[in-house]
Amino acid sequence: MARTSTRARLVRAPRERVTRESAPAPAARTAWLFHPLPRGDANGRMVLVVTTLLLTYGTIALASASEGQSSANGASSFALLIRDGAYLVFGLVALYLMARIRLDLLVRYARQLTYAGIGLLVAVEAVGVSANGGKRWLNLKLINLQPSELFKLLTVLYVAWLVQRHHNELGRARQLFFGTVPVTLGAGLIILEPDIGTSSVVLAIAFVMLAIAGLSRKLLARIAGGGLIVFALYMKAKPYAAARFFSFLHPTHDPLGGGYQLIQSKIGLGTGGLTGLGLGHSREKWGLLPNPHTDFIFTIVGEELGYIGALVVLGLFVWFLFAGLRVAGQCTNPVYQLLAVGITTWITLEAIINIFSVVGWWAVTGIPLPFFSYGGTALITELAAVGLLYNVAHDRSRAGDVTIREQTVAHRDVRGAESSPGRDRYGHPRGR
Repeated sequence: MARTSTRARLVRAPRERVTRESAPAPAARTAWLFHPLPRGDANGRMVLVVTTLLLTYGTIALASASEGQSSANGASSFALLIRDGAYLVFGLVALYLMARIRLDLLVRYARQLTYAGIGLLVAVEAVGVSANGGKRWLNLKLINLQPSELFKLLTVLYVAWLVQRHHNELGRARQLFFGTVPVTLGAGLIILEPDIGTSSVVLAIAFVMLAIAGLSRKLLARIAGGGLIVFALYMKAKPYAAARFFSFLHPTHDPLGGGYQLIQSKIGLGTGGLTGLGLGHSREKWGLLPNPHTDFIFTIVGEELGYIGALVVLGLFVWFLFAGLRVAGQCTNPVYQLLAVGITTWITLEAIINIFSVVGWWAVTGIPLPFFSYGGTALITELAAVGLLYNVAHDRSRAGDVTIREQTVAHRDVRGAESSPGRDRYGHPRGR
């Protein structure tokens, strides 16, 4: 009996070992979607460092800028800060997941994700939550989701997918038009909210990515011209929106209406001087300046910390710009390089528009200051974009050339060569 049982154990042991070895490990079950957190790339670490500094500075600024609004709501002075802290936690989770996600899989399903984003924008029109004269949110109980902010990230992904799959066709106007329909449709739905500022950022992201991908100057000029025509028609159809948009050119003509915010913003920045009134000592945030914790948080920074504090903000965003460009420059995969370009364009452009609006160099369009302005979906999406940029910084994959080239002339030459009696189908002279 002992001999039999020993022999049985010897027979069964290899089977048990094979079974254990063949069973997938818990980590392997998610390997199709995530890879281990990448570490080691200097440019990736630089992105995280500058983002951490922006977040830290932005949180301190928000703690002060939101004090007046929180008190006006009858809550604690730090009520909005606490809520923003909860959004920050969600954002850090999004950063971690996007830093680990497989880039090839993300780009592969970019079109489906974009269609889902369009569906959310349609849902906003149907059952969206209205506030401050716009319908831009979906009440998900846990958070008020703003799909227009999410659509910026989806635009980056979709254009990268479009160039990867159809770069040989995008050099023709017809294919370019139909290929970019999801982006223009999403931008149109955002305009209906109404939110012309976010819509313009979405279109600008796509425009820059296509330009970097090699779209001809002729097609870029036609796109820009068409955009200006649509903008002019929109302003003509919406005289009130046009008046508010161009009020930055002459704010004193309507000091209690369209020019009020800009006038108060300039007063706050001027009051701050070189070193500011001191952290927490803003006067504008106590009911004088509307939206001090969102659109005009840069004003509060300048008022409390002076020109020096404002220059630090500018310096951090310039640092982010160079960090993003370094990631794009070292990327060996042209598709993922476009992702880096799109994200860097998005964050930098929003910072430029917001700061220009606050100082009176551009219209007030409701564009937030990234990592500073209060806003749940915006912060979560921005941090997800940073995670994606960090992911790209560590990628060492390679892909073929995806440059967009104008092909209409080449096709015309081939057709002409085929019809010419003196040349063969390849354009070579026929023998006699």
